[in-house]
Amino acid sequence: AKDYELRQYETAKWVSTVIRGETQKEAMRQGFWKLFHYIQGKNEKEMKMDMTVPVTCLVKPGCTDFKISFFLPFEHQDSPPQPSDSDVFVEERKAAGIFVRSFGGFASPEKYTEEAEVLARILRNRGQLFHEDFFYTAGYDSPFKLFNRHNEVWYFKK
Repeated sequence: AKDYELRQYETAKWVSTVIRGETQKEAMRQGFWKLFHYIQGKNEKEMKMDMTVPVTCLVKPGCTDFKISFFLPFEHQDSPPQPSDSDVFVEERKAAGIFVRSFGGFASPEKYTEEAEVLARILRNRGQLFHEDFFYTAGYDSPFKLFNRHNEVWYFKK
């Protein structure tokens, strides 16, 4: 469809952290730095890894816990180094169908929520079944990239 796509993601490992009781913007800032330190060597092997995209944030409307995640580089999917920070963990996300809506510009938490609401409305109108109690934000660009930015919101297909 022109206003969203359905992607099939394979099982993959992500490095994540949960930030509790903060605004989404502050949770993203804190979570990003915890995960960035992990890929810069704050792990059991003191191994540096490349930055990957997207950076995701699990949002449960009405909840102030946010799970921020980095996709682990393909070469580390089989045996990622364990984090040294007890707040950081490696998780395996199972294969899933994901409804995706893309948009440009600098994405604020408000813009992500607005786009998620648009996507949810479209999916409901088309009779698509999806998990409505949470969505993911996905950011693909460095804060220093000014033009042609790419952001997404994701709902998991039921």
